[in-house]
Amino acid sequence: MDWVRLGVIFGSICIISGAPQGQTPEPIKIISQTNEISPEGNYEWSYEGANGIKAEEKGNVKKTNDPENPEALAAQGSFSYTDPEGNQISLTYTADDEGGFQPVGNHLPTSPPIPPNILKALEWIASQPSTTERNGRR
Repeated sequence: MDWVRLGVIFGSICIISGAPQGQTPEPIKIISQTNEISPEGNYEWSYEGANGIKAEEKGNVKKTNDPENPEALAAQGSFSYTDPEGNQISLTYTADDEGGFQPVGNHLPTSPPIPPNILKALEWIASQPSTTERNGRR
């Protein structure tokens, strides 16, 4: 392949990749926003957009019993928005070194209930005396 053809191919690729990729959406106006950080490492932030999205979080440094990591961060927060179907989605959460991230929201999936016959069997098993001997063997 000669240099002219290579140049034409390269130039064509540059022109195609530089073409507009669609309209850029209008930036969402921020109605309110806060961001505070204390010298101790605690923080608090929040924002609300004109599109109805709201979010906030507070974080606190706490002491731990771990000598290698004597401090940890515990956070609590929430966010809400409207999904494409028009449903209001709200989620609150806590996060720390002991329990990890713990979200709560009506839109989150939940496990199905335990069937009554399984629940009855589990209750029966729990009511039976232990069959382990002192050395931990049966």
